[in-house]
Amino acid sequence: MNSDLQKILVDEQTILNRIDELAGQINSDYAHLESIVIVSILKGAFMFTSDLLKRINVPHVVDFMALSTYGAESKVSGEVRVIMDLRHPVQNQHVLIVEDILDTGLTLQFLERILQTRNVASLKTCVLTQKEGKENNLINIDYLGFTIPDVWVVGYGLDYADKHRTLPYIAELKPEVYT
Repeated sequence: MNSDLQKILVDEQTILNRIDELAGQINSDYAHLESIVIVSILKGAFMFTSDLLKRINVPHVVDFMALSTYGAESKVSGEVRVIMDLRHPVQNQHVLIVEDILDTGLTLQFLERILQTRNVASLKTCVLTQKEGKENNLINIDYLGFTIPDVWVVGYGLDYADKHRTLPYIAELKPEVYT
């Protein structure tokens, strides 16, 4: 294990098993539709999205957005910025947002507002992780992978200063690394 890590919170096989379950739910819920648009939030959700898409059998189109609330700091700025927008219109489309983590909820709230103004037919969210105690009444998570401790986590797309994203598991980062 990397010396920056405190401990592994969710191992690779547990992640893949849960993704199988989430994909099954999504396939069932969207089975009646001709197509859906899956919006993956970069950079953090890329690994989750990739593994999820391998298991989704509902016809779909994939697009990407990049949003930022951190910048180069380890603290949330309170401001969400669109770094990269969707390439294709989503008007009258059934949209599924795929996100890596719900922490403050700022990013998902911002994204939901943006997509609603684009007159989507429906909007659901699939989130890999949510921190304990960070439930947000303004955000409805339709598909949730894991509830994790309220600590800095890395791996499986999650990062600290763009490091540790490609670990095949989710781990707690040692506090001395980010303080």
